[in-house]
Amino acid sequence: MTMHSVAVRPADFSLSAESGAPPRPFASRDVRQSRIMIVDDEPLNIAVVQGYLEMEGYLNVLSSDHAPQALPQIGLHRPDLVLLDIHMPHIDGLEILTAIRKDAQLAHIPVVILTASADDETKIRALRAGATDLLCKPVHREELMARIGNVLQVKAWQDHLAGYSQELEEAVRQRTVELEASRLEVIQCLARAAEFRDDDTGQHIVRVGRYARLIGEQLGLPRPVLEILEPAAQLHDVGKIGISDTILLKPGKLTPEEFDLMQSHCGFGKKIVDLLPESEVRLLRTHTELGAKIMDVGGSPILAMAKRIALTHHERWDGTGYPLRLSGTDIPLEGRITAVADVFDALSSKRPYKPAFPLEQCFSILEEGRGRQFDPEVLDAFFACRDRIIATQIELANPG
Repeated sequence: MTMHSVAVRPADFSLSAESGAPPRPFASRDVRQSRIMIVDDEPLNIAVVQGYLEMEGYLNVLSSDHAPQALPQIGLHRPDLVLLDIHMPHIDGLEILTAIRKDAQLAHIPVVILTASADDETKIRALRAGATDLLCKPVHREELMARIGNVLQVKAWQDHLAGYSQELEEAVRQRTVELEASRLEVIQCLARAAEFRDDDTGQHIVRVGRYARLIGEQLGLPRPVLEILEPAAQLHDVGKIGISDTILLKPGKLTPEEFDLMQSHCGFGKKIVDLLPESEVRLLRTHTELGAKIMDVGGSPILAMAKRIALTHHERWDGTGYPLRLSGTDIPLEGRITAVADVFDALSSKRPYKPAFPLEQCFSILEEGRGRQFDPEVLDAFFACRDRIIATQIELANPG
């Protein structure tokens, strides 16, 4: 039987430098170092084949003349090649072959069938079961060595590509982590740029993000959503960038006209965040192919949620909030969560227009807003994690 093979040259497999991973040329290994396992119920057959192998320099040879033990030994030793007889007592070679191909850990191992059955039906059954090649007994030494050499060269290439694939996957994972860290840094810088307008430390946005996450955890939101909610909530007041200092930092009560302008920061926030993906596109494109792949996924889920939060965190449960006059569950959950987190931090922090209120007064004011300003379920979640809220407030307190 003739085995057709495709010659693959090392030069055919390469990666451009733009991919971010340097190409690693294939170093052809000496296939005679490969581990070969012979499975045959006749010790004489094993001795003949093993003798042929040793004469050609194949010294890493294992064998089994008891078919039921063959599969466990293959799983234990993970050979580079199995030479398998078909007709054996207890379990035949095709059953062993089928089991190998069904095992994800073993399926890649090439199996060459050595059989005394020369009929076409046996050959077809073996090939359909996943045999890599098939030789009839008694085997011709030179043909056996040629077939084994070809099979092991292909196996060496497969091992090389599998290892290189793992290296690339790790490189992509590392780049993804680095890119996500950069994205979060950009988001936090933008949030701080707005917050520094009326908070010298910028800790308010960090606390609000953390409070929102704690409330989300208490509500049972899945971790992937929490990972988005925390940084998104930090952008809740990004629209402050569009508000004049004379209004934002005014120590006294705002006039009706000034309050109307202050309310407009929700709309400013949505517009500002809408612009951010373009700057992220420029950042991501510097990462060549990896950046292109990530951009294929679509827009940032953090920024998508941040837009909803910036627009709706001043809406009220009873519909009297701004700017859209939404009510109840028409207000996105992330907006309702951030509303509680934001108001608590505003009450418990010193601002140009007010001192920090005592904690009990803060909790009391929030409770007064139940069912009017705040979603009762979200408020319950906030109070349920009160101890963690206080611990976070202490951990992230403004210095001085």
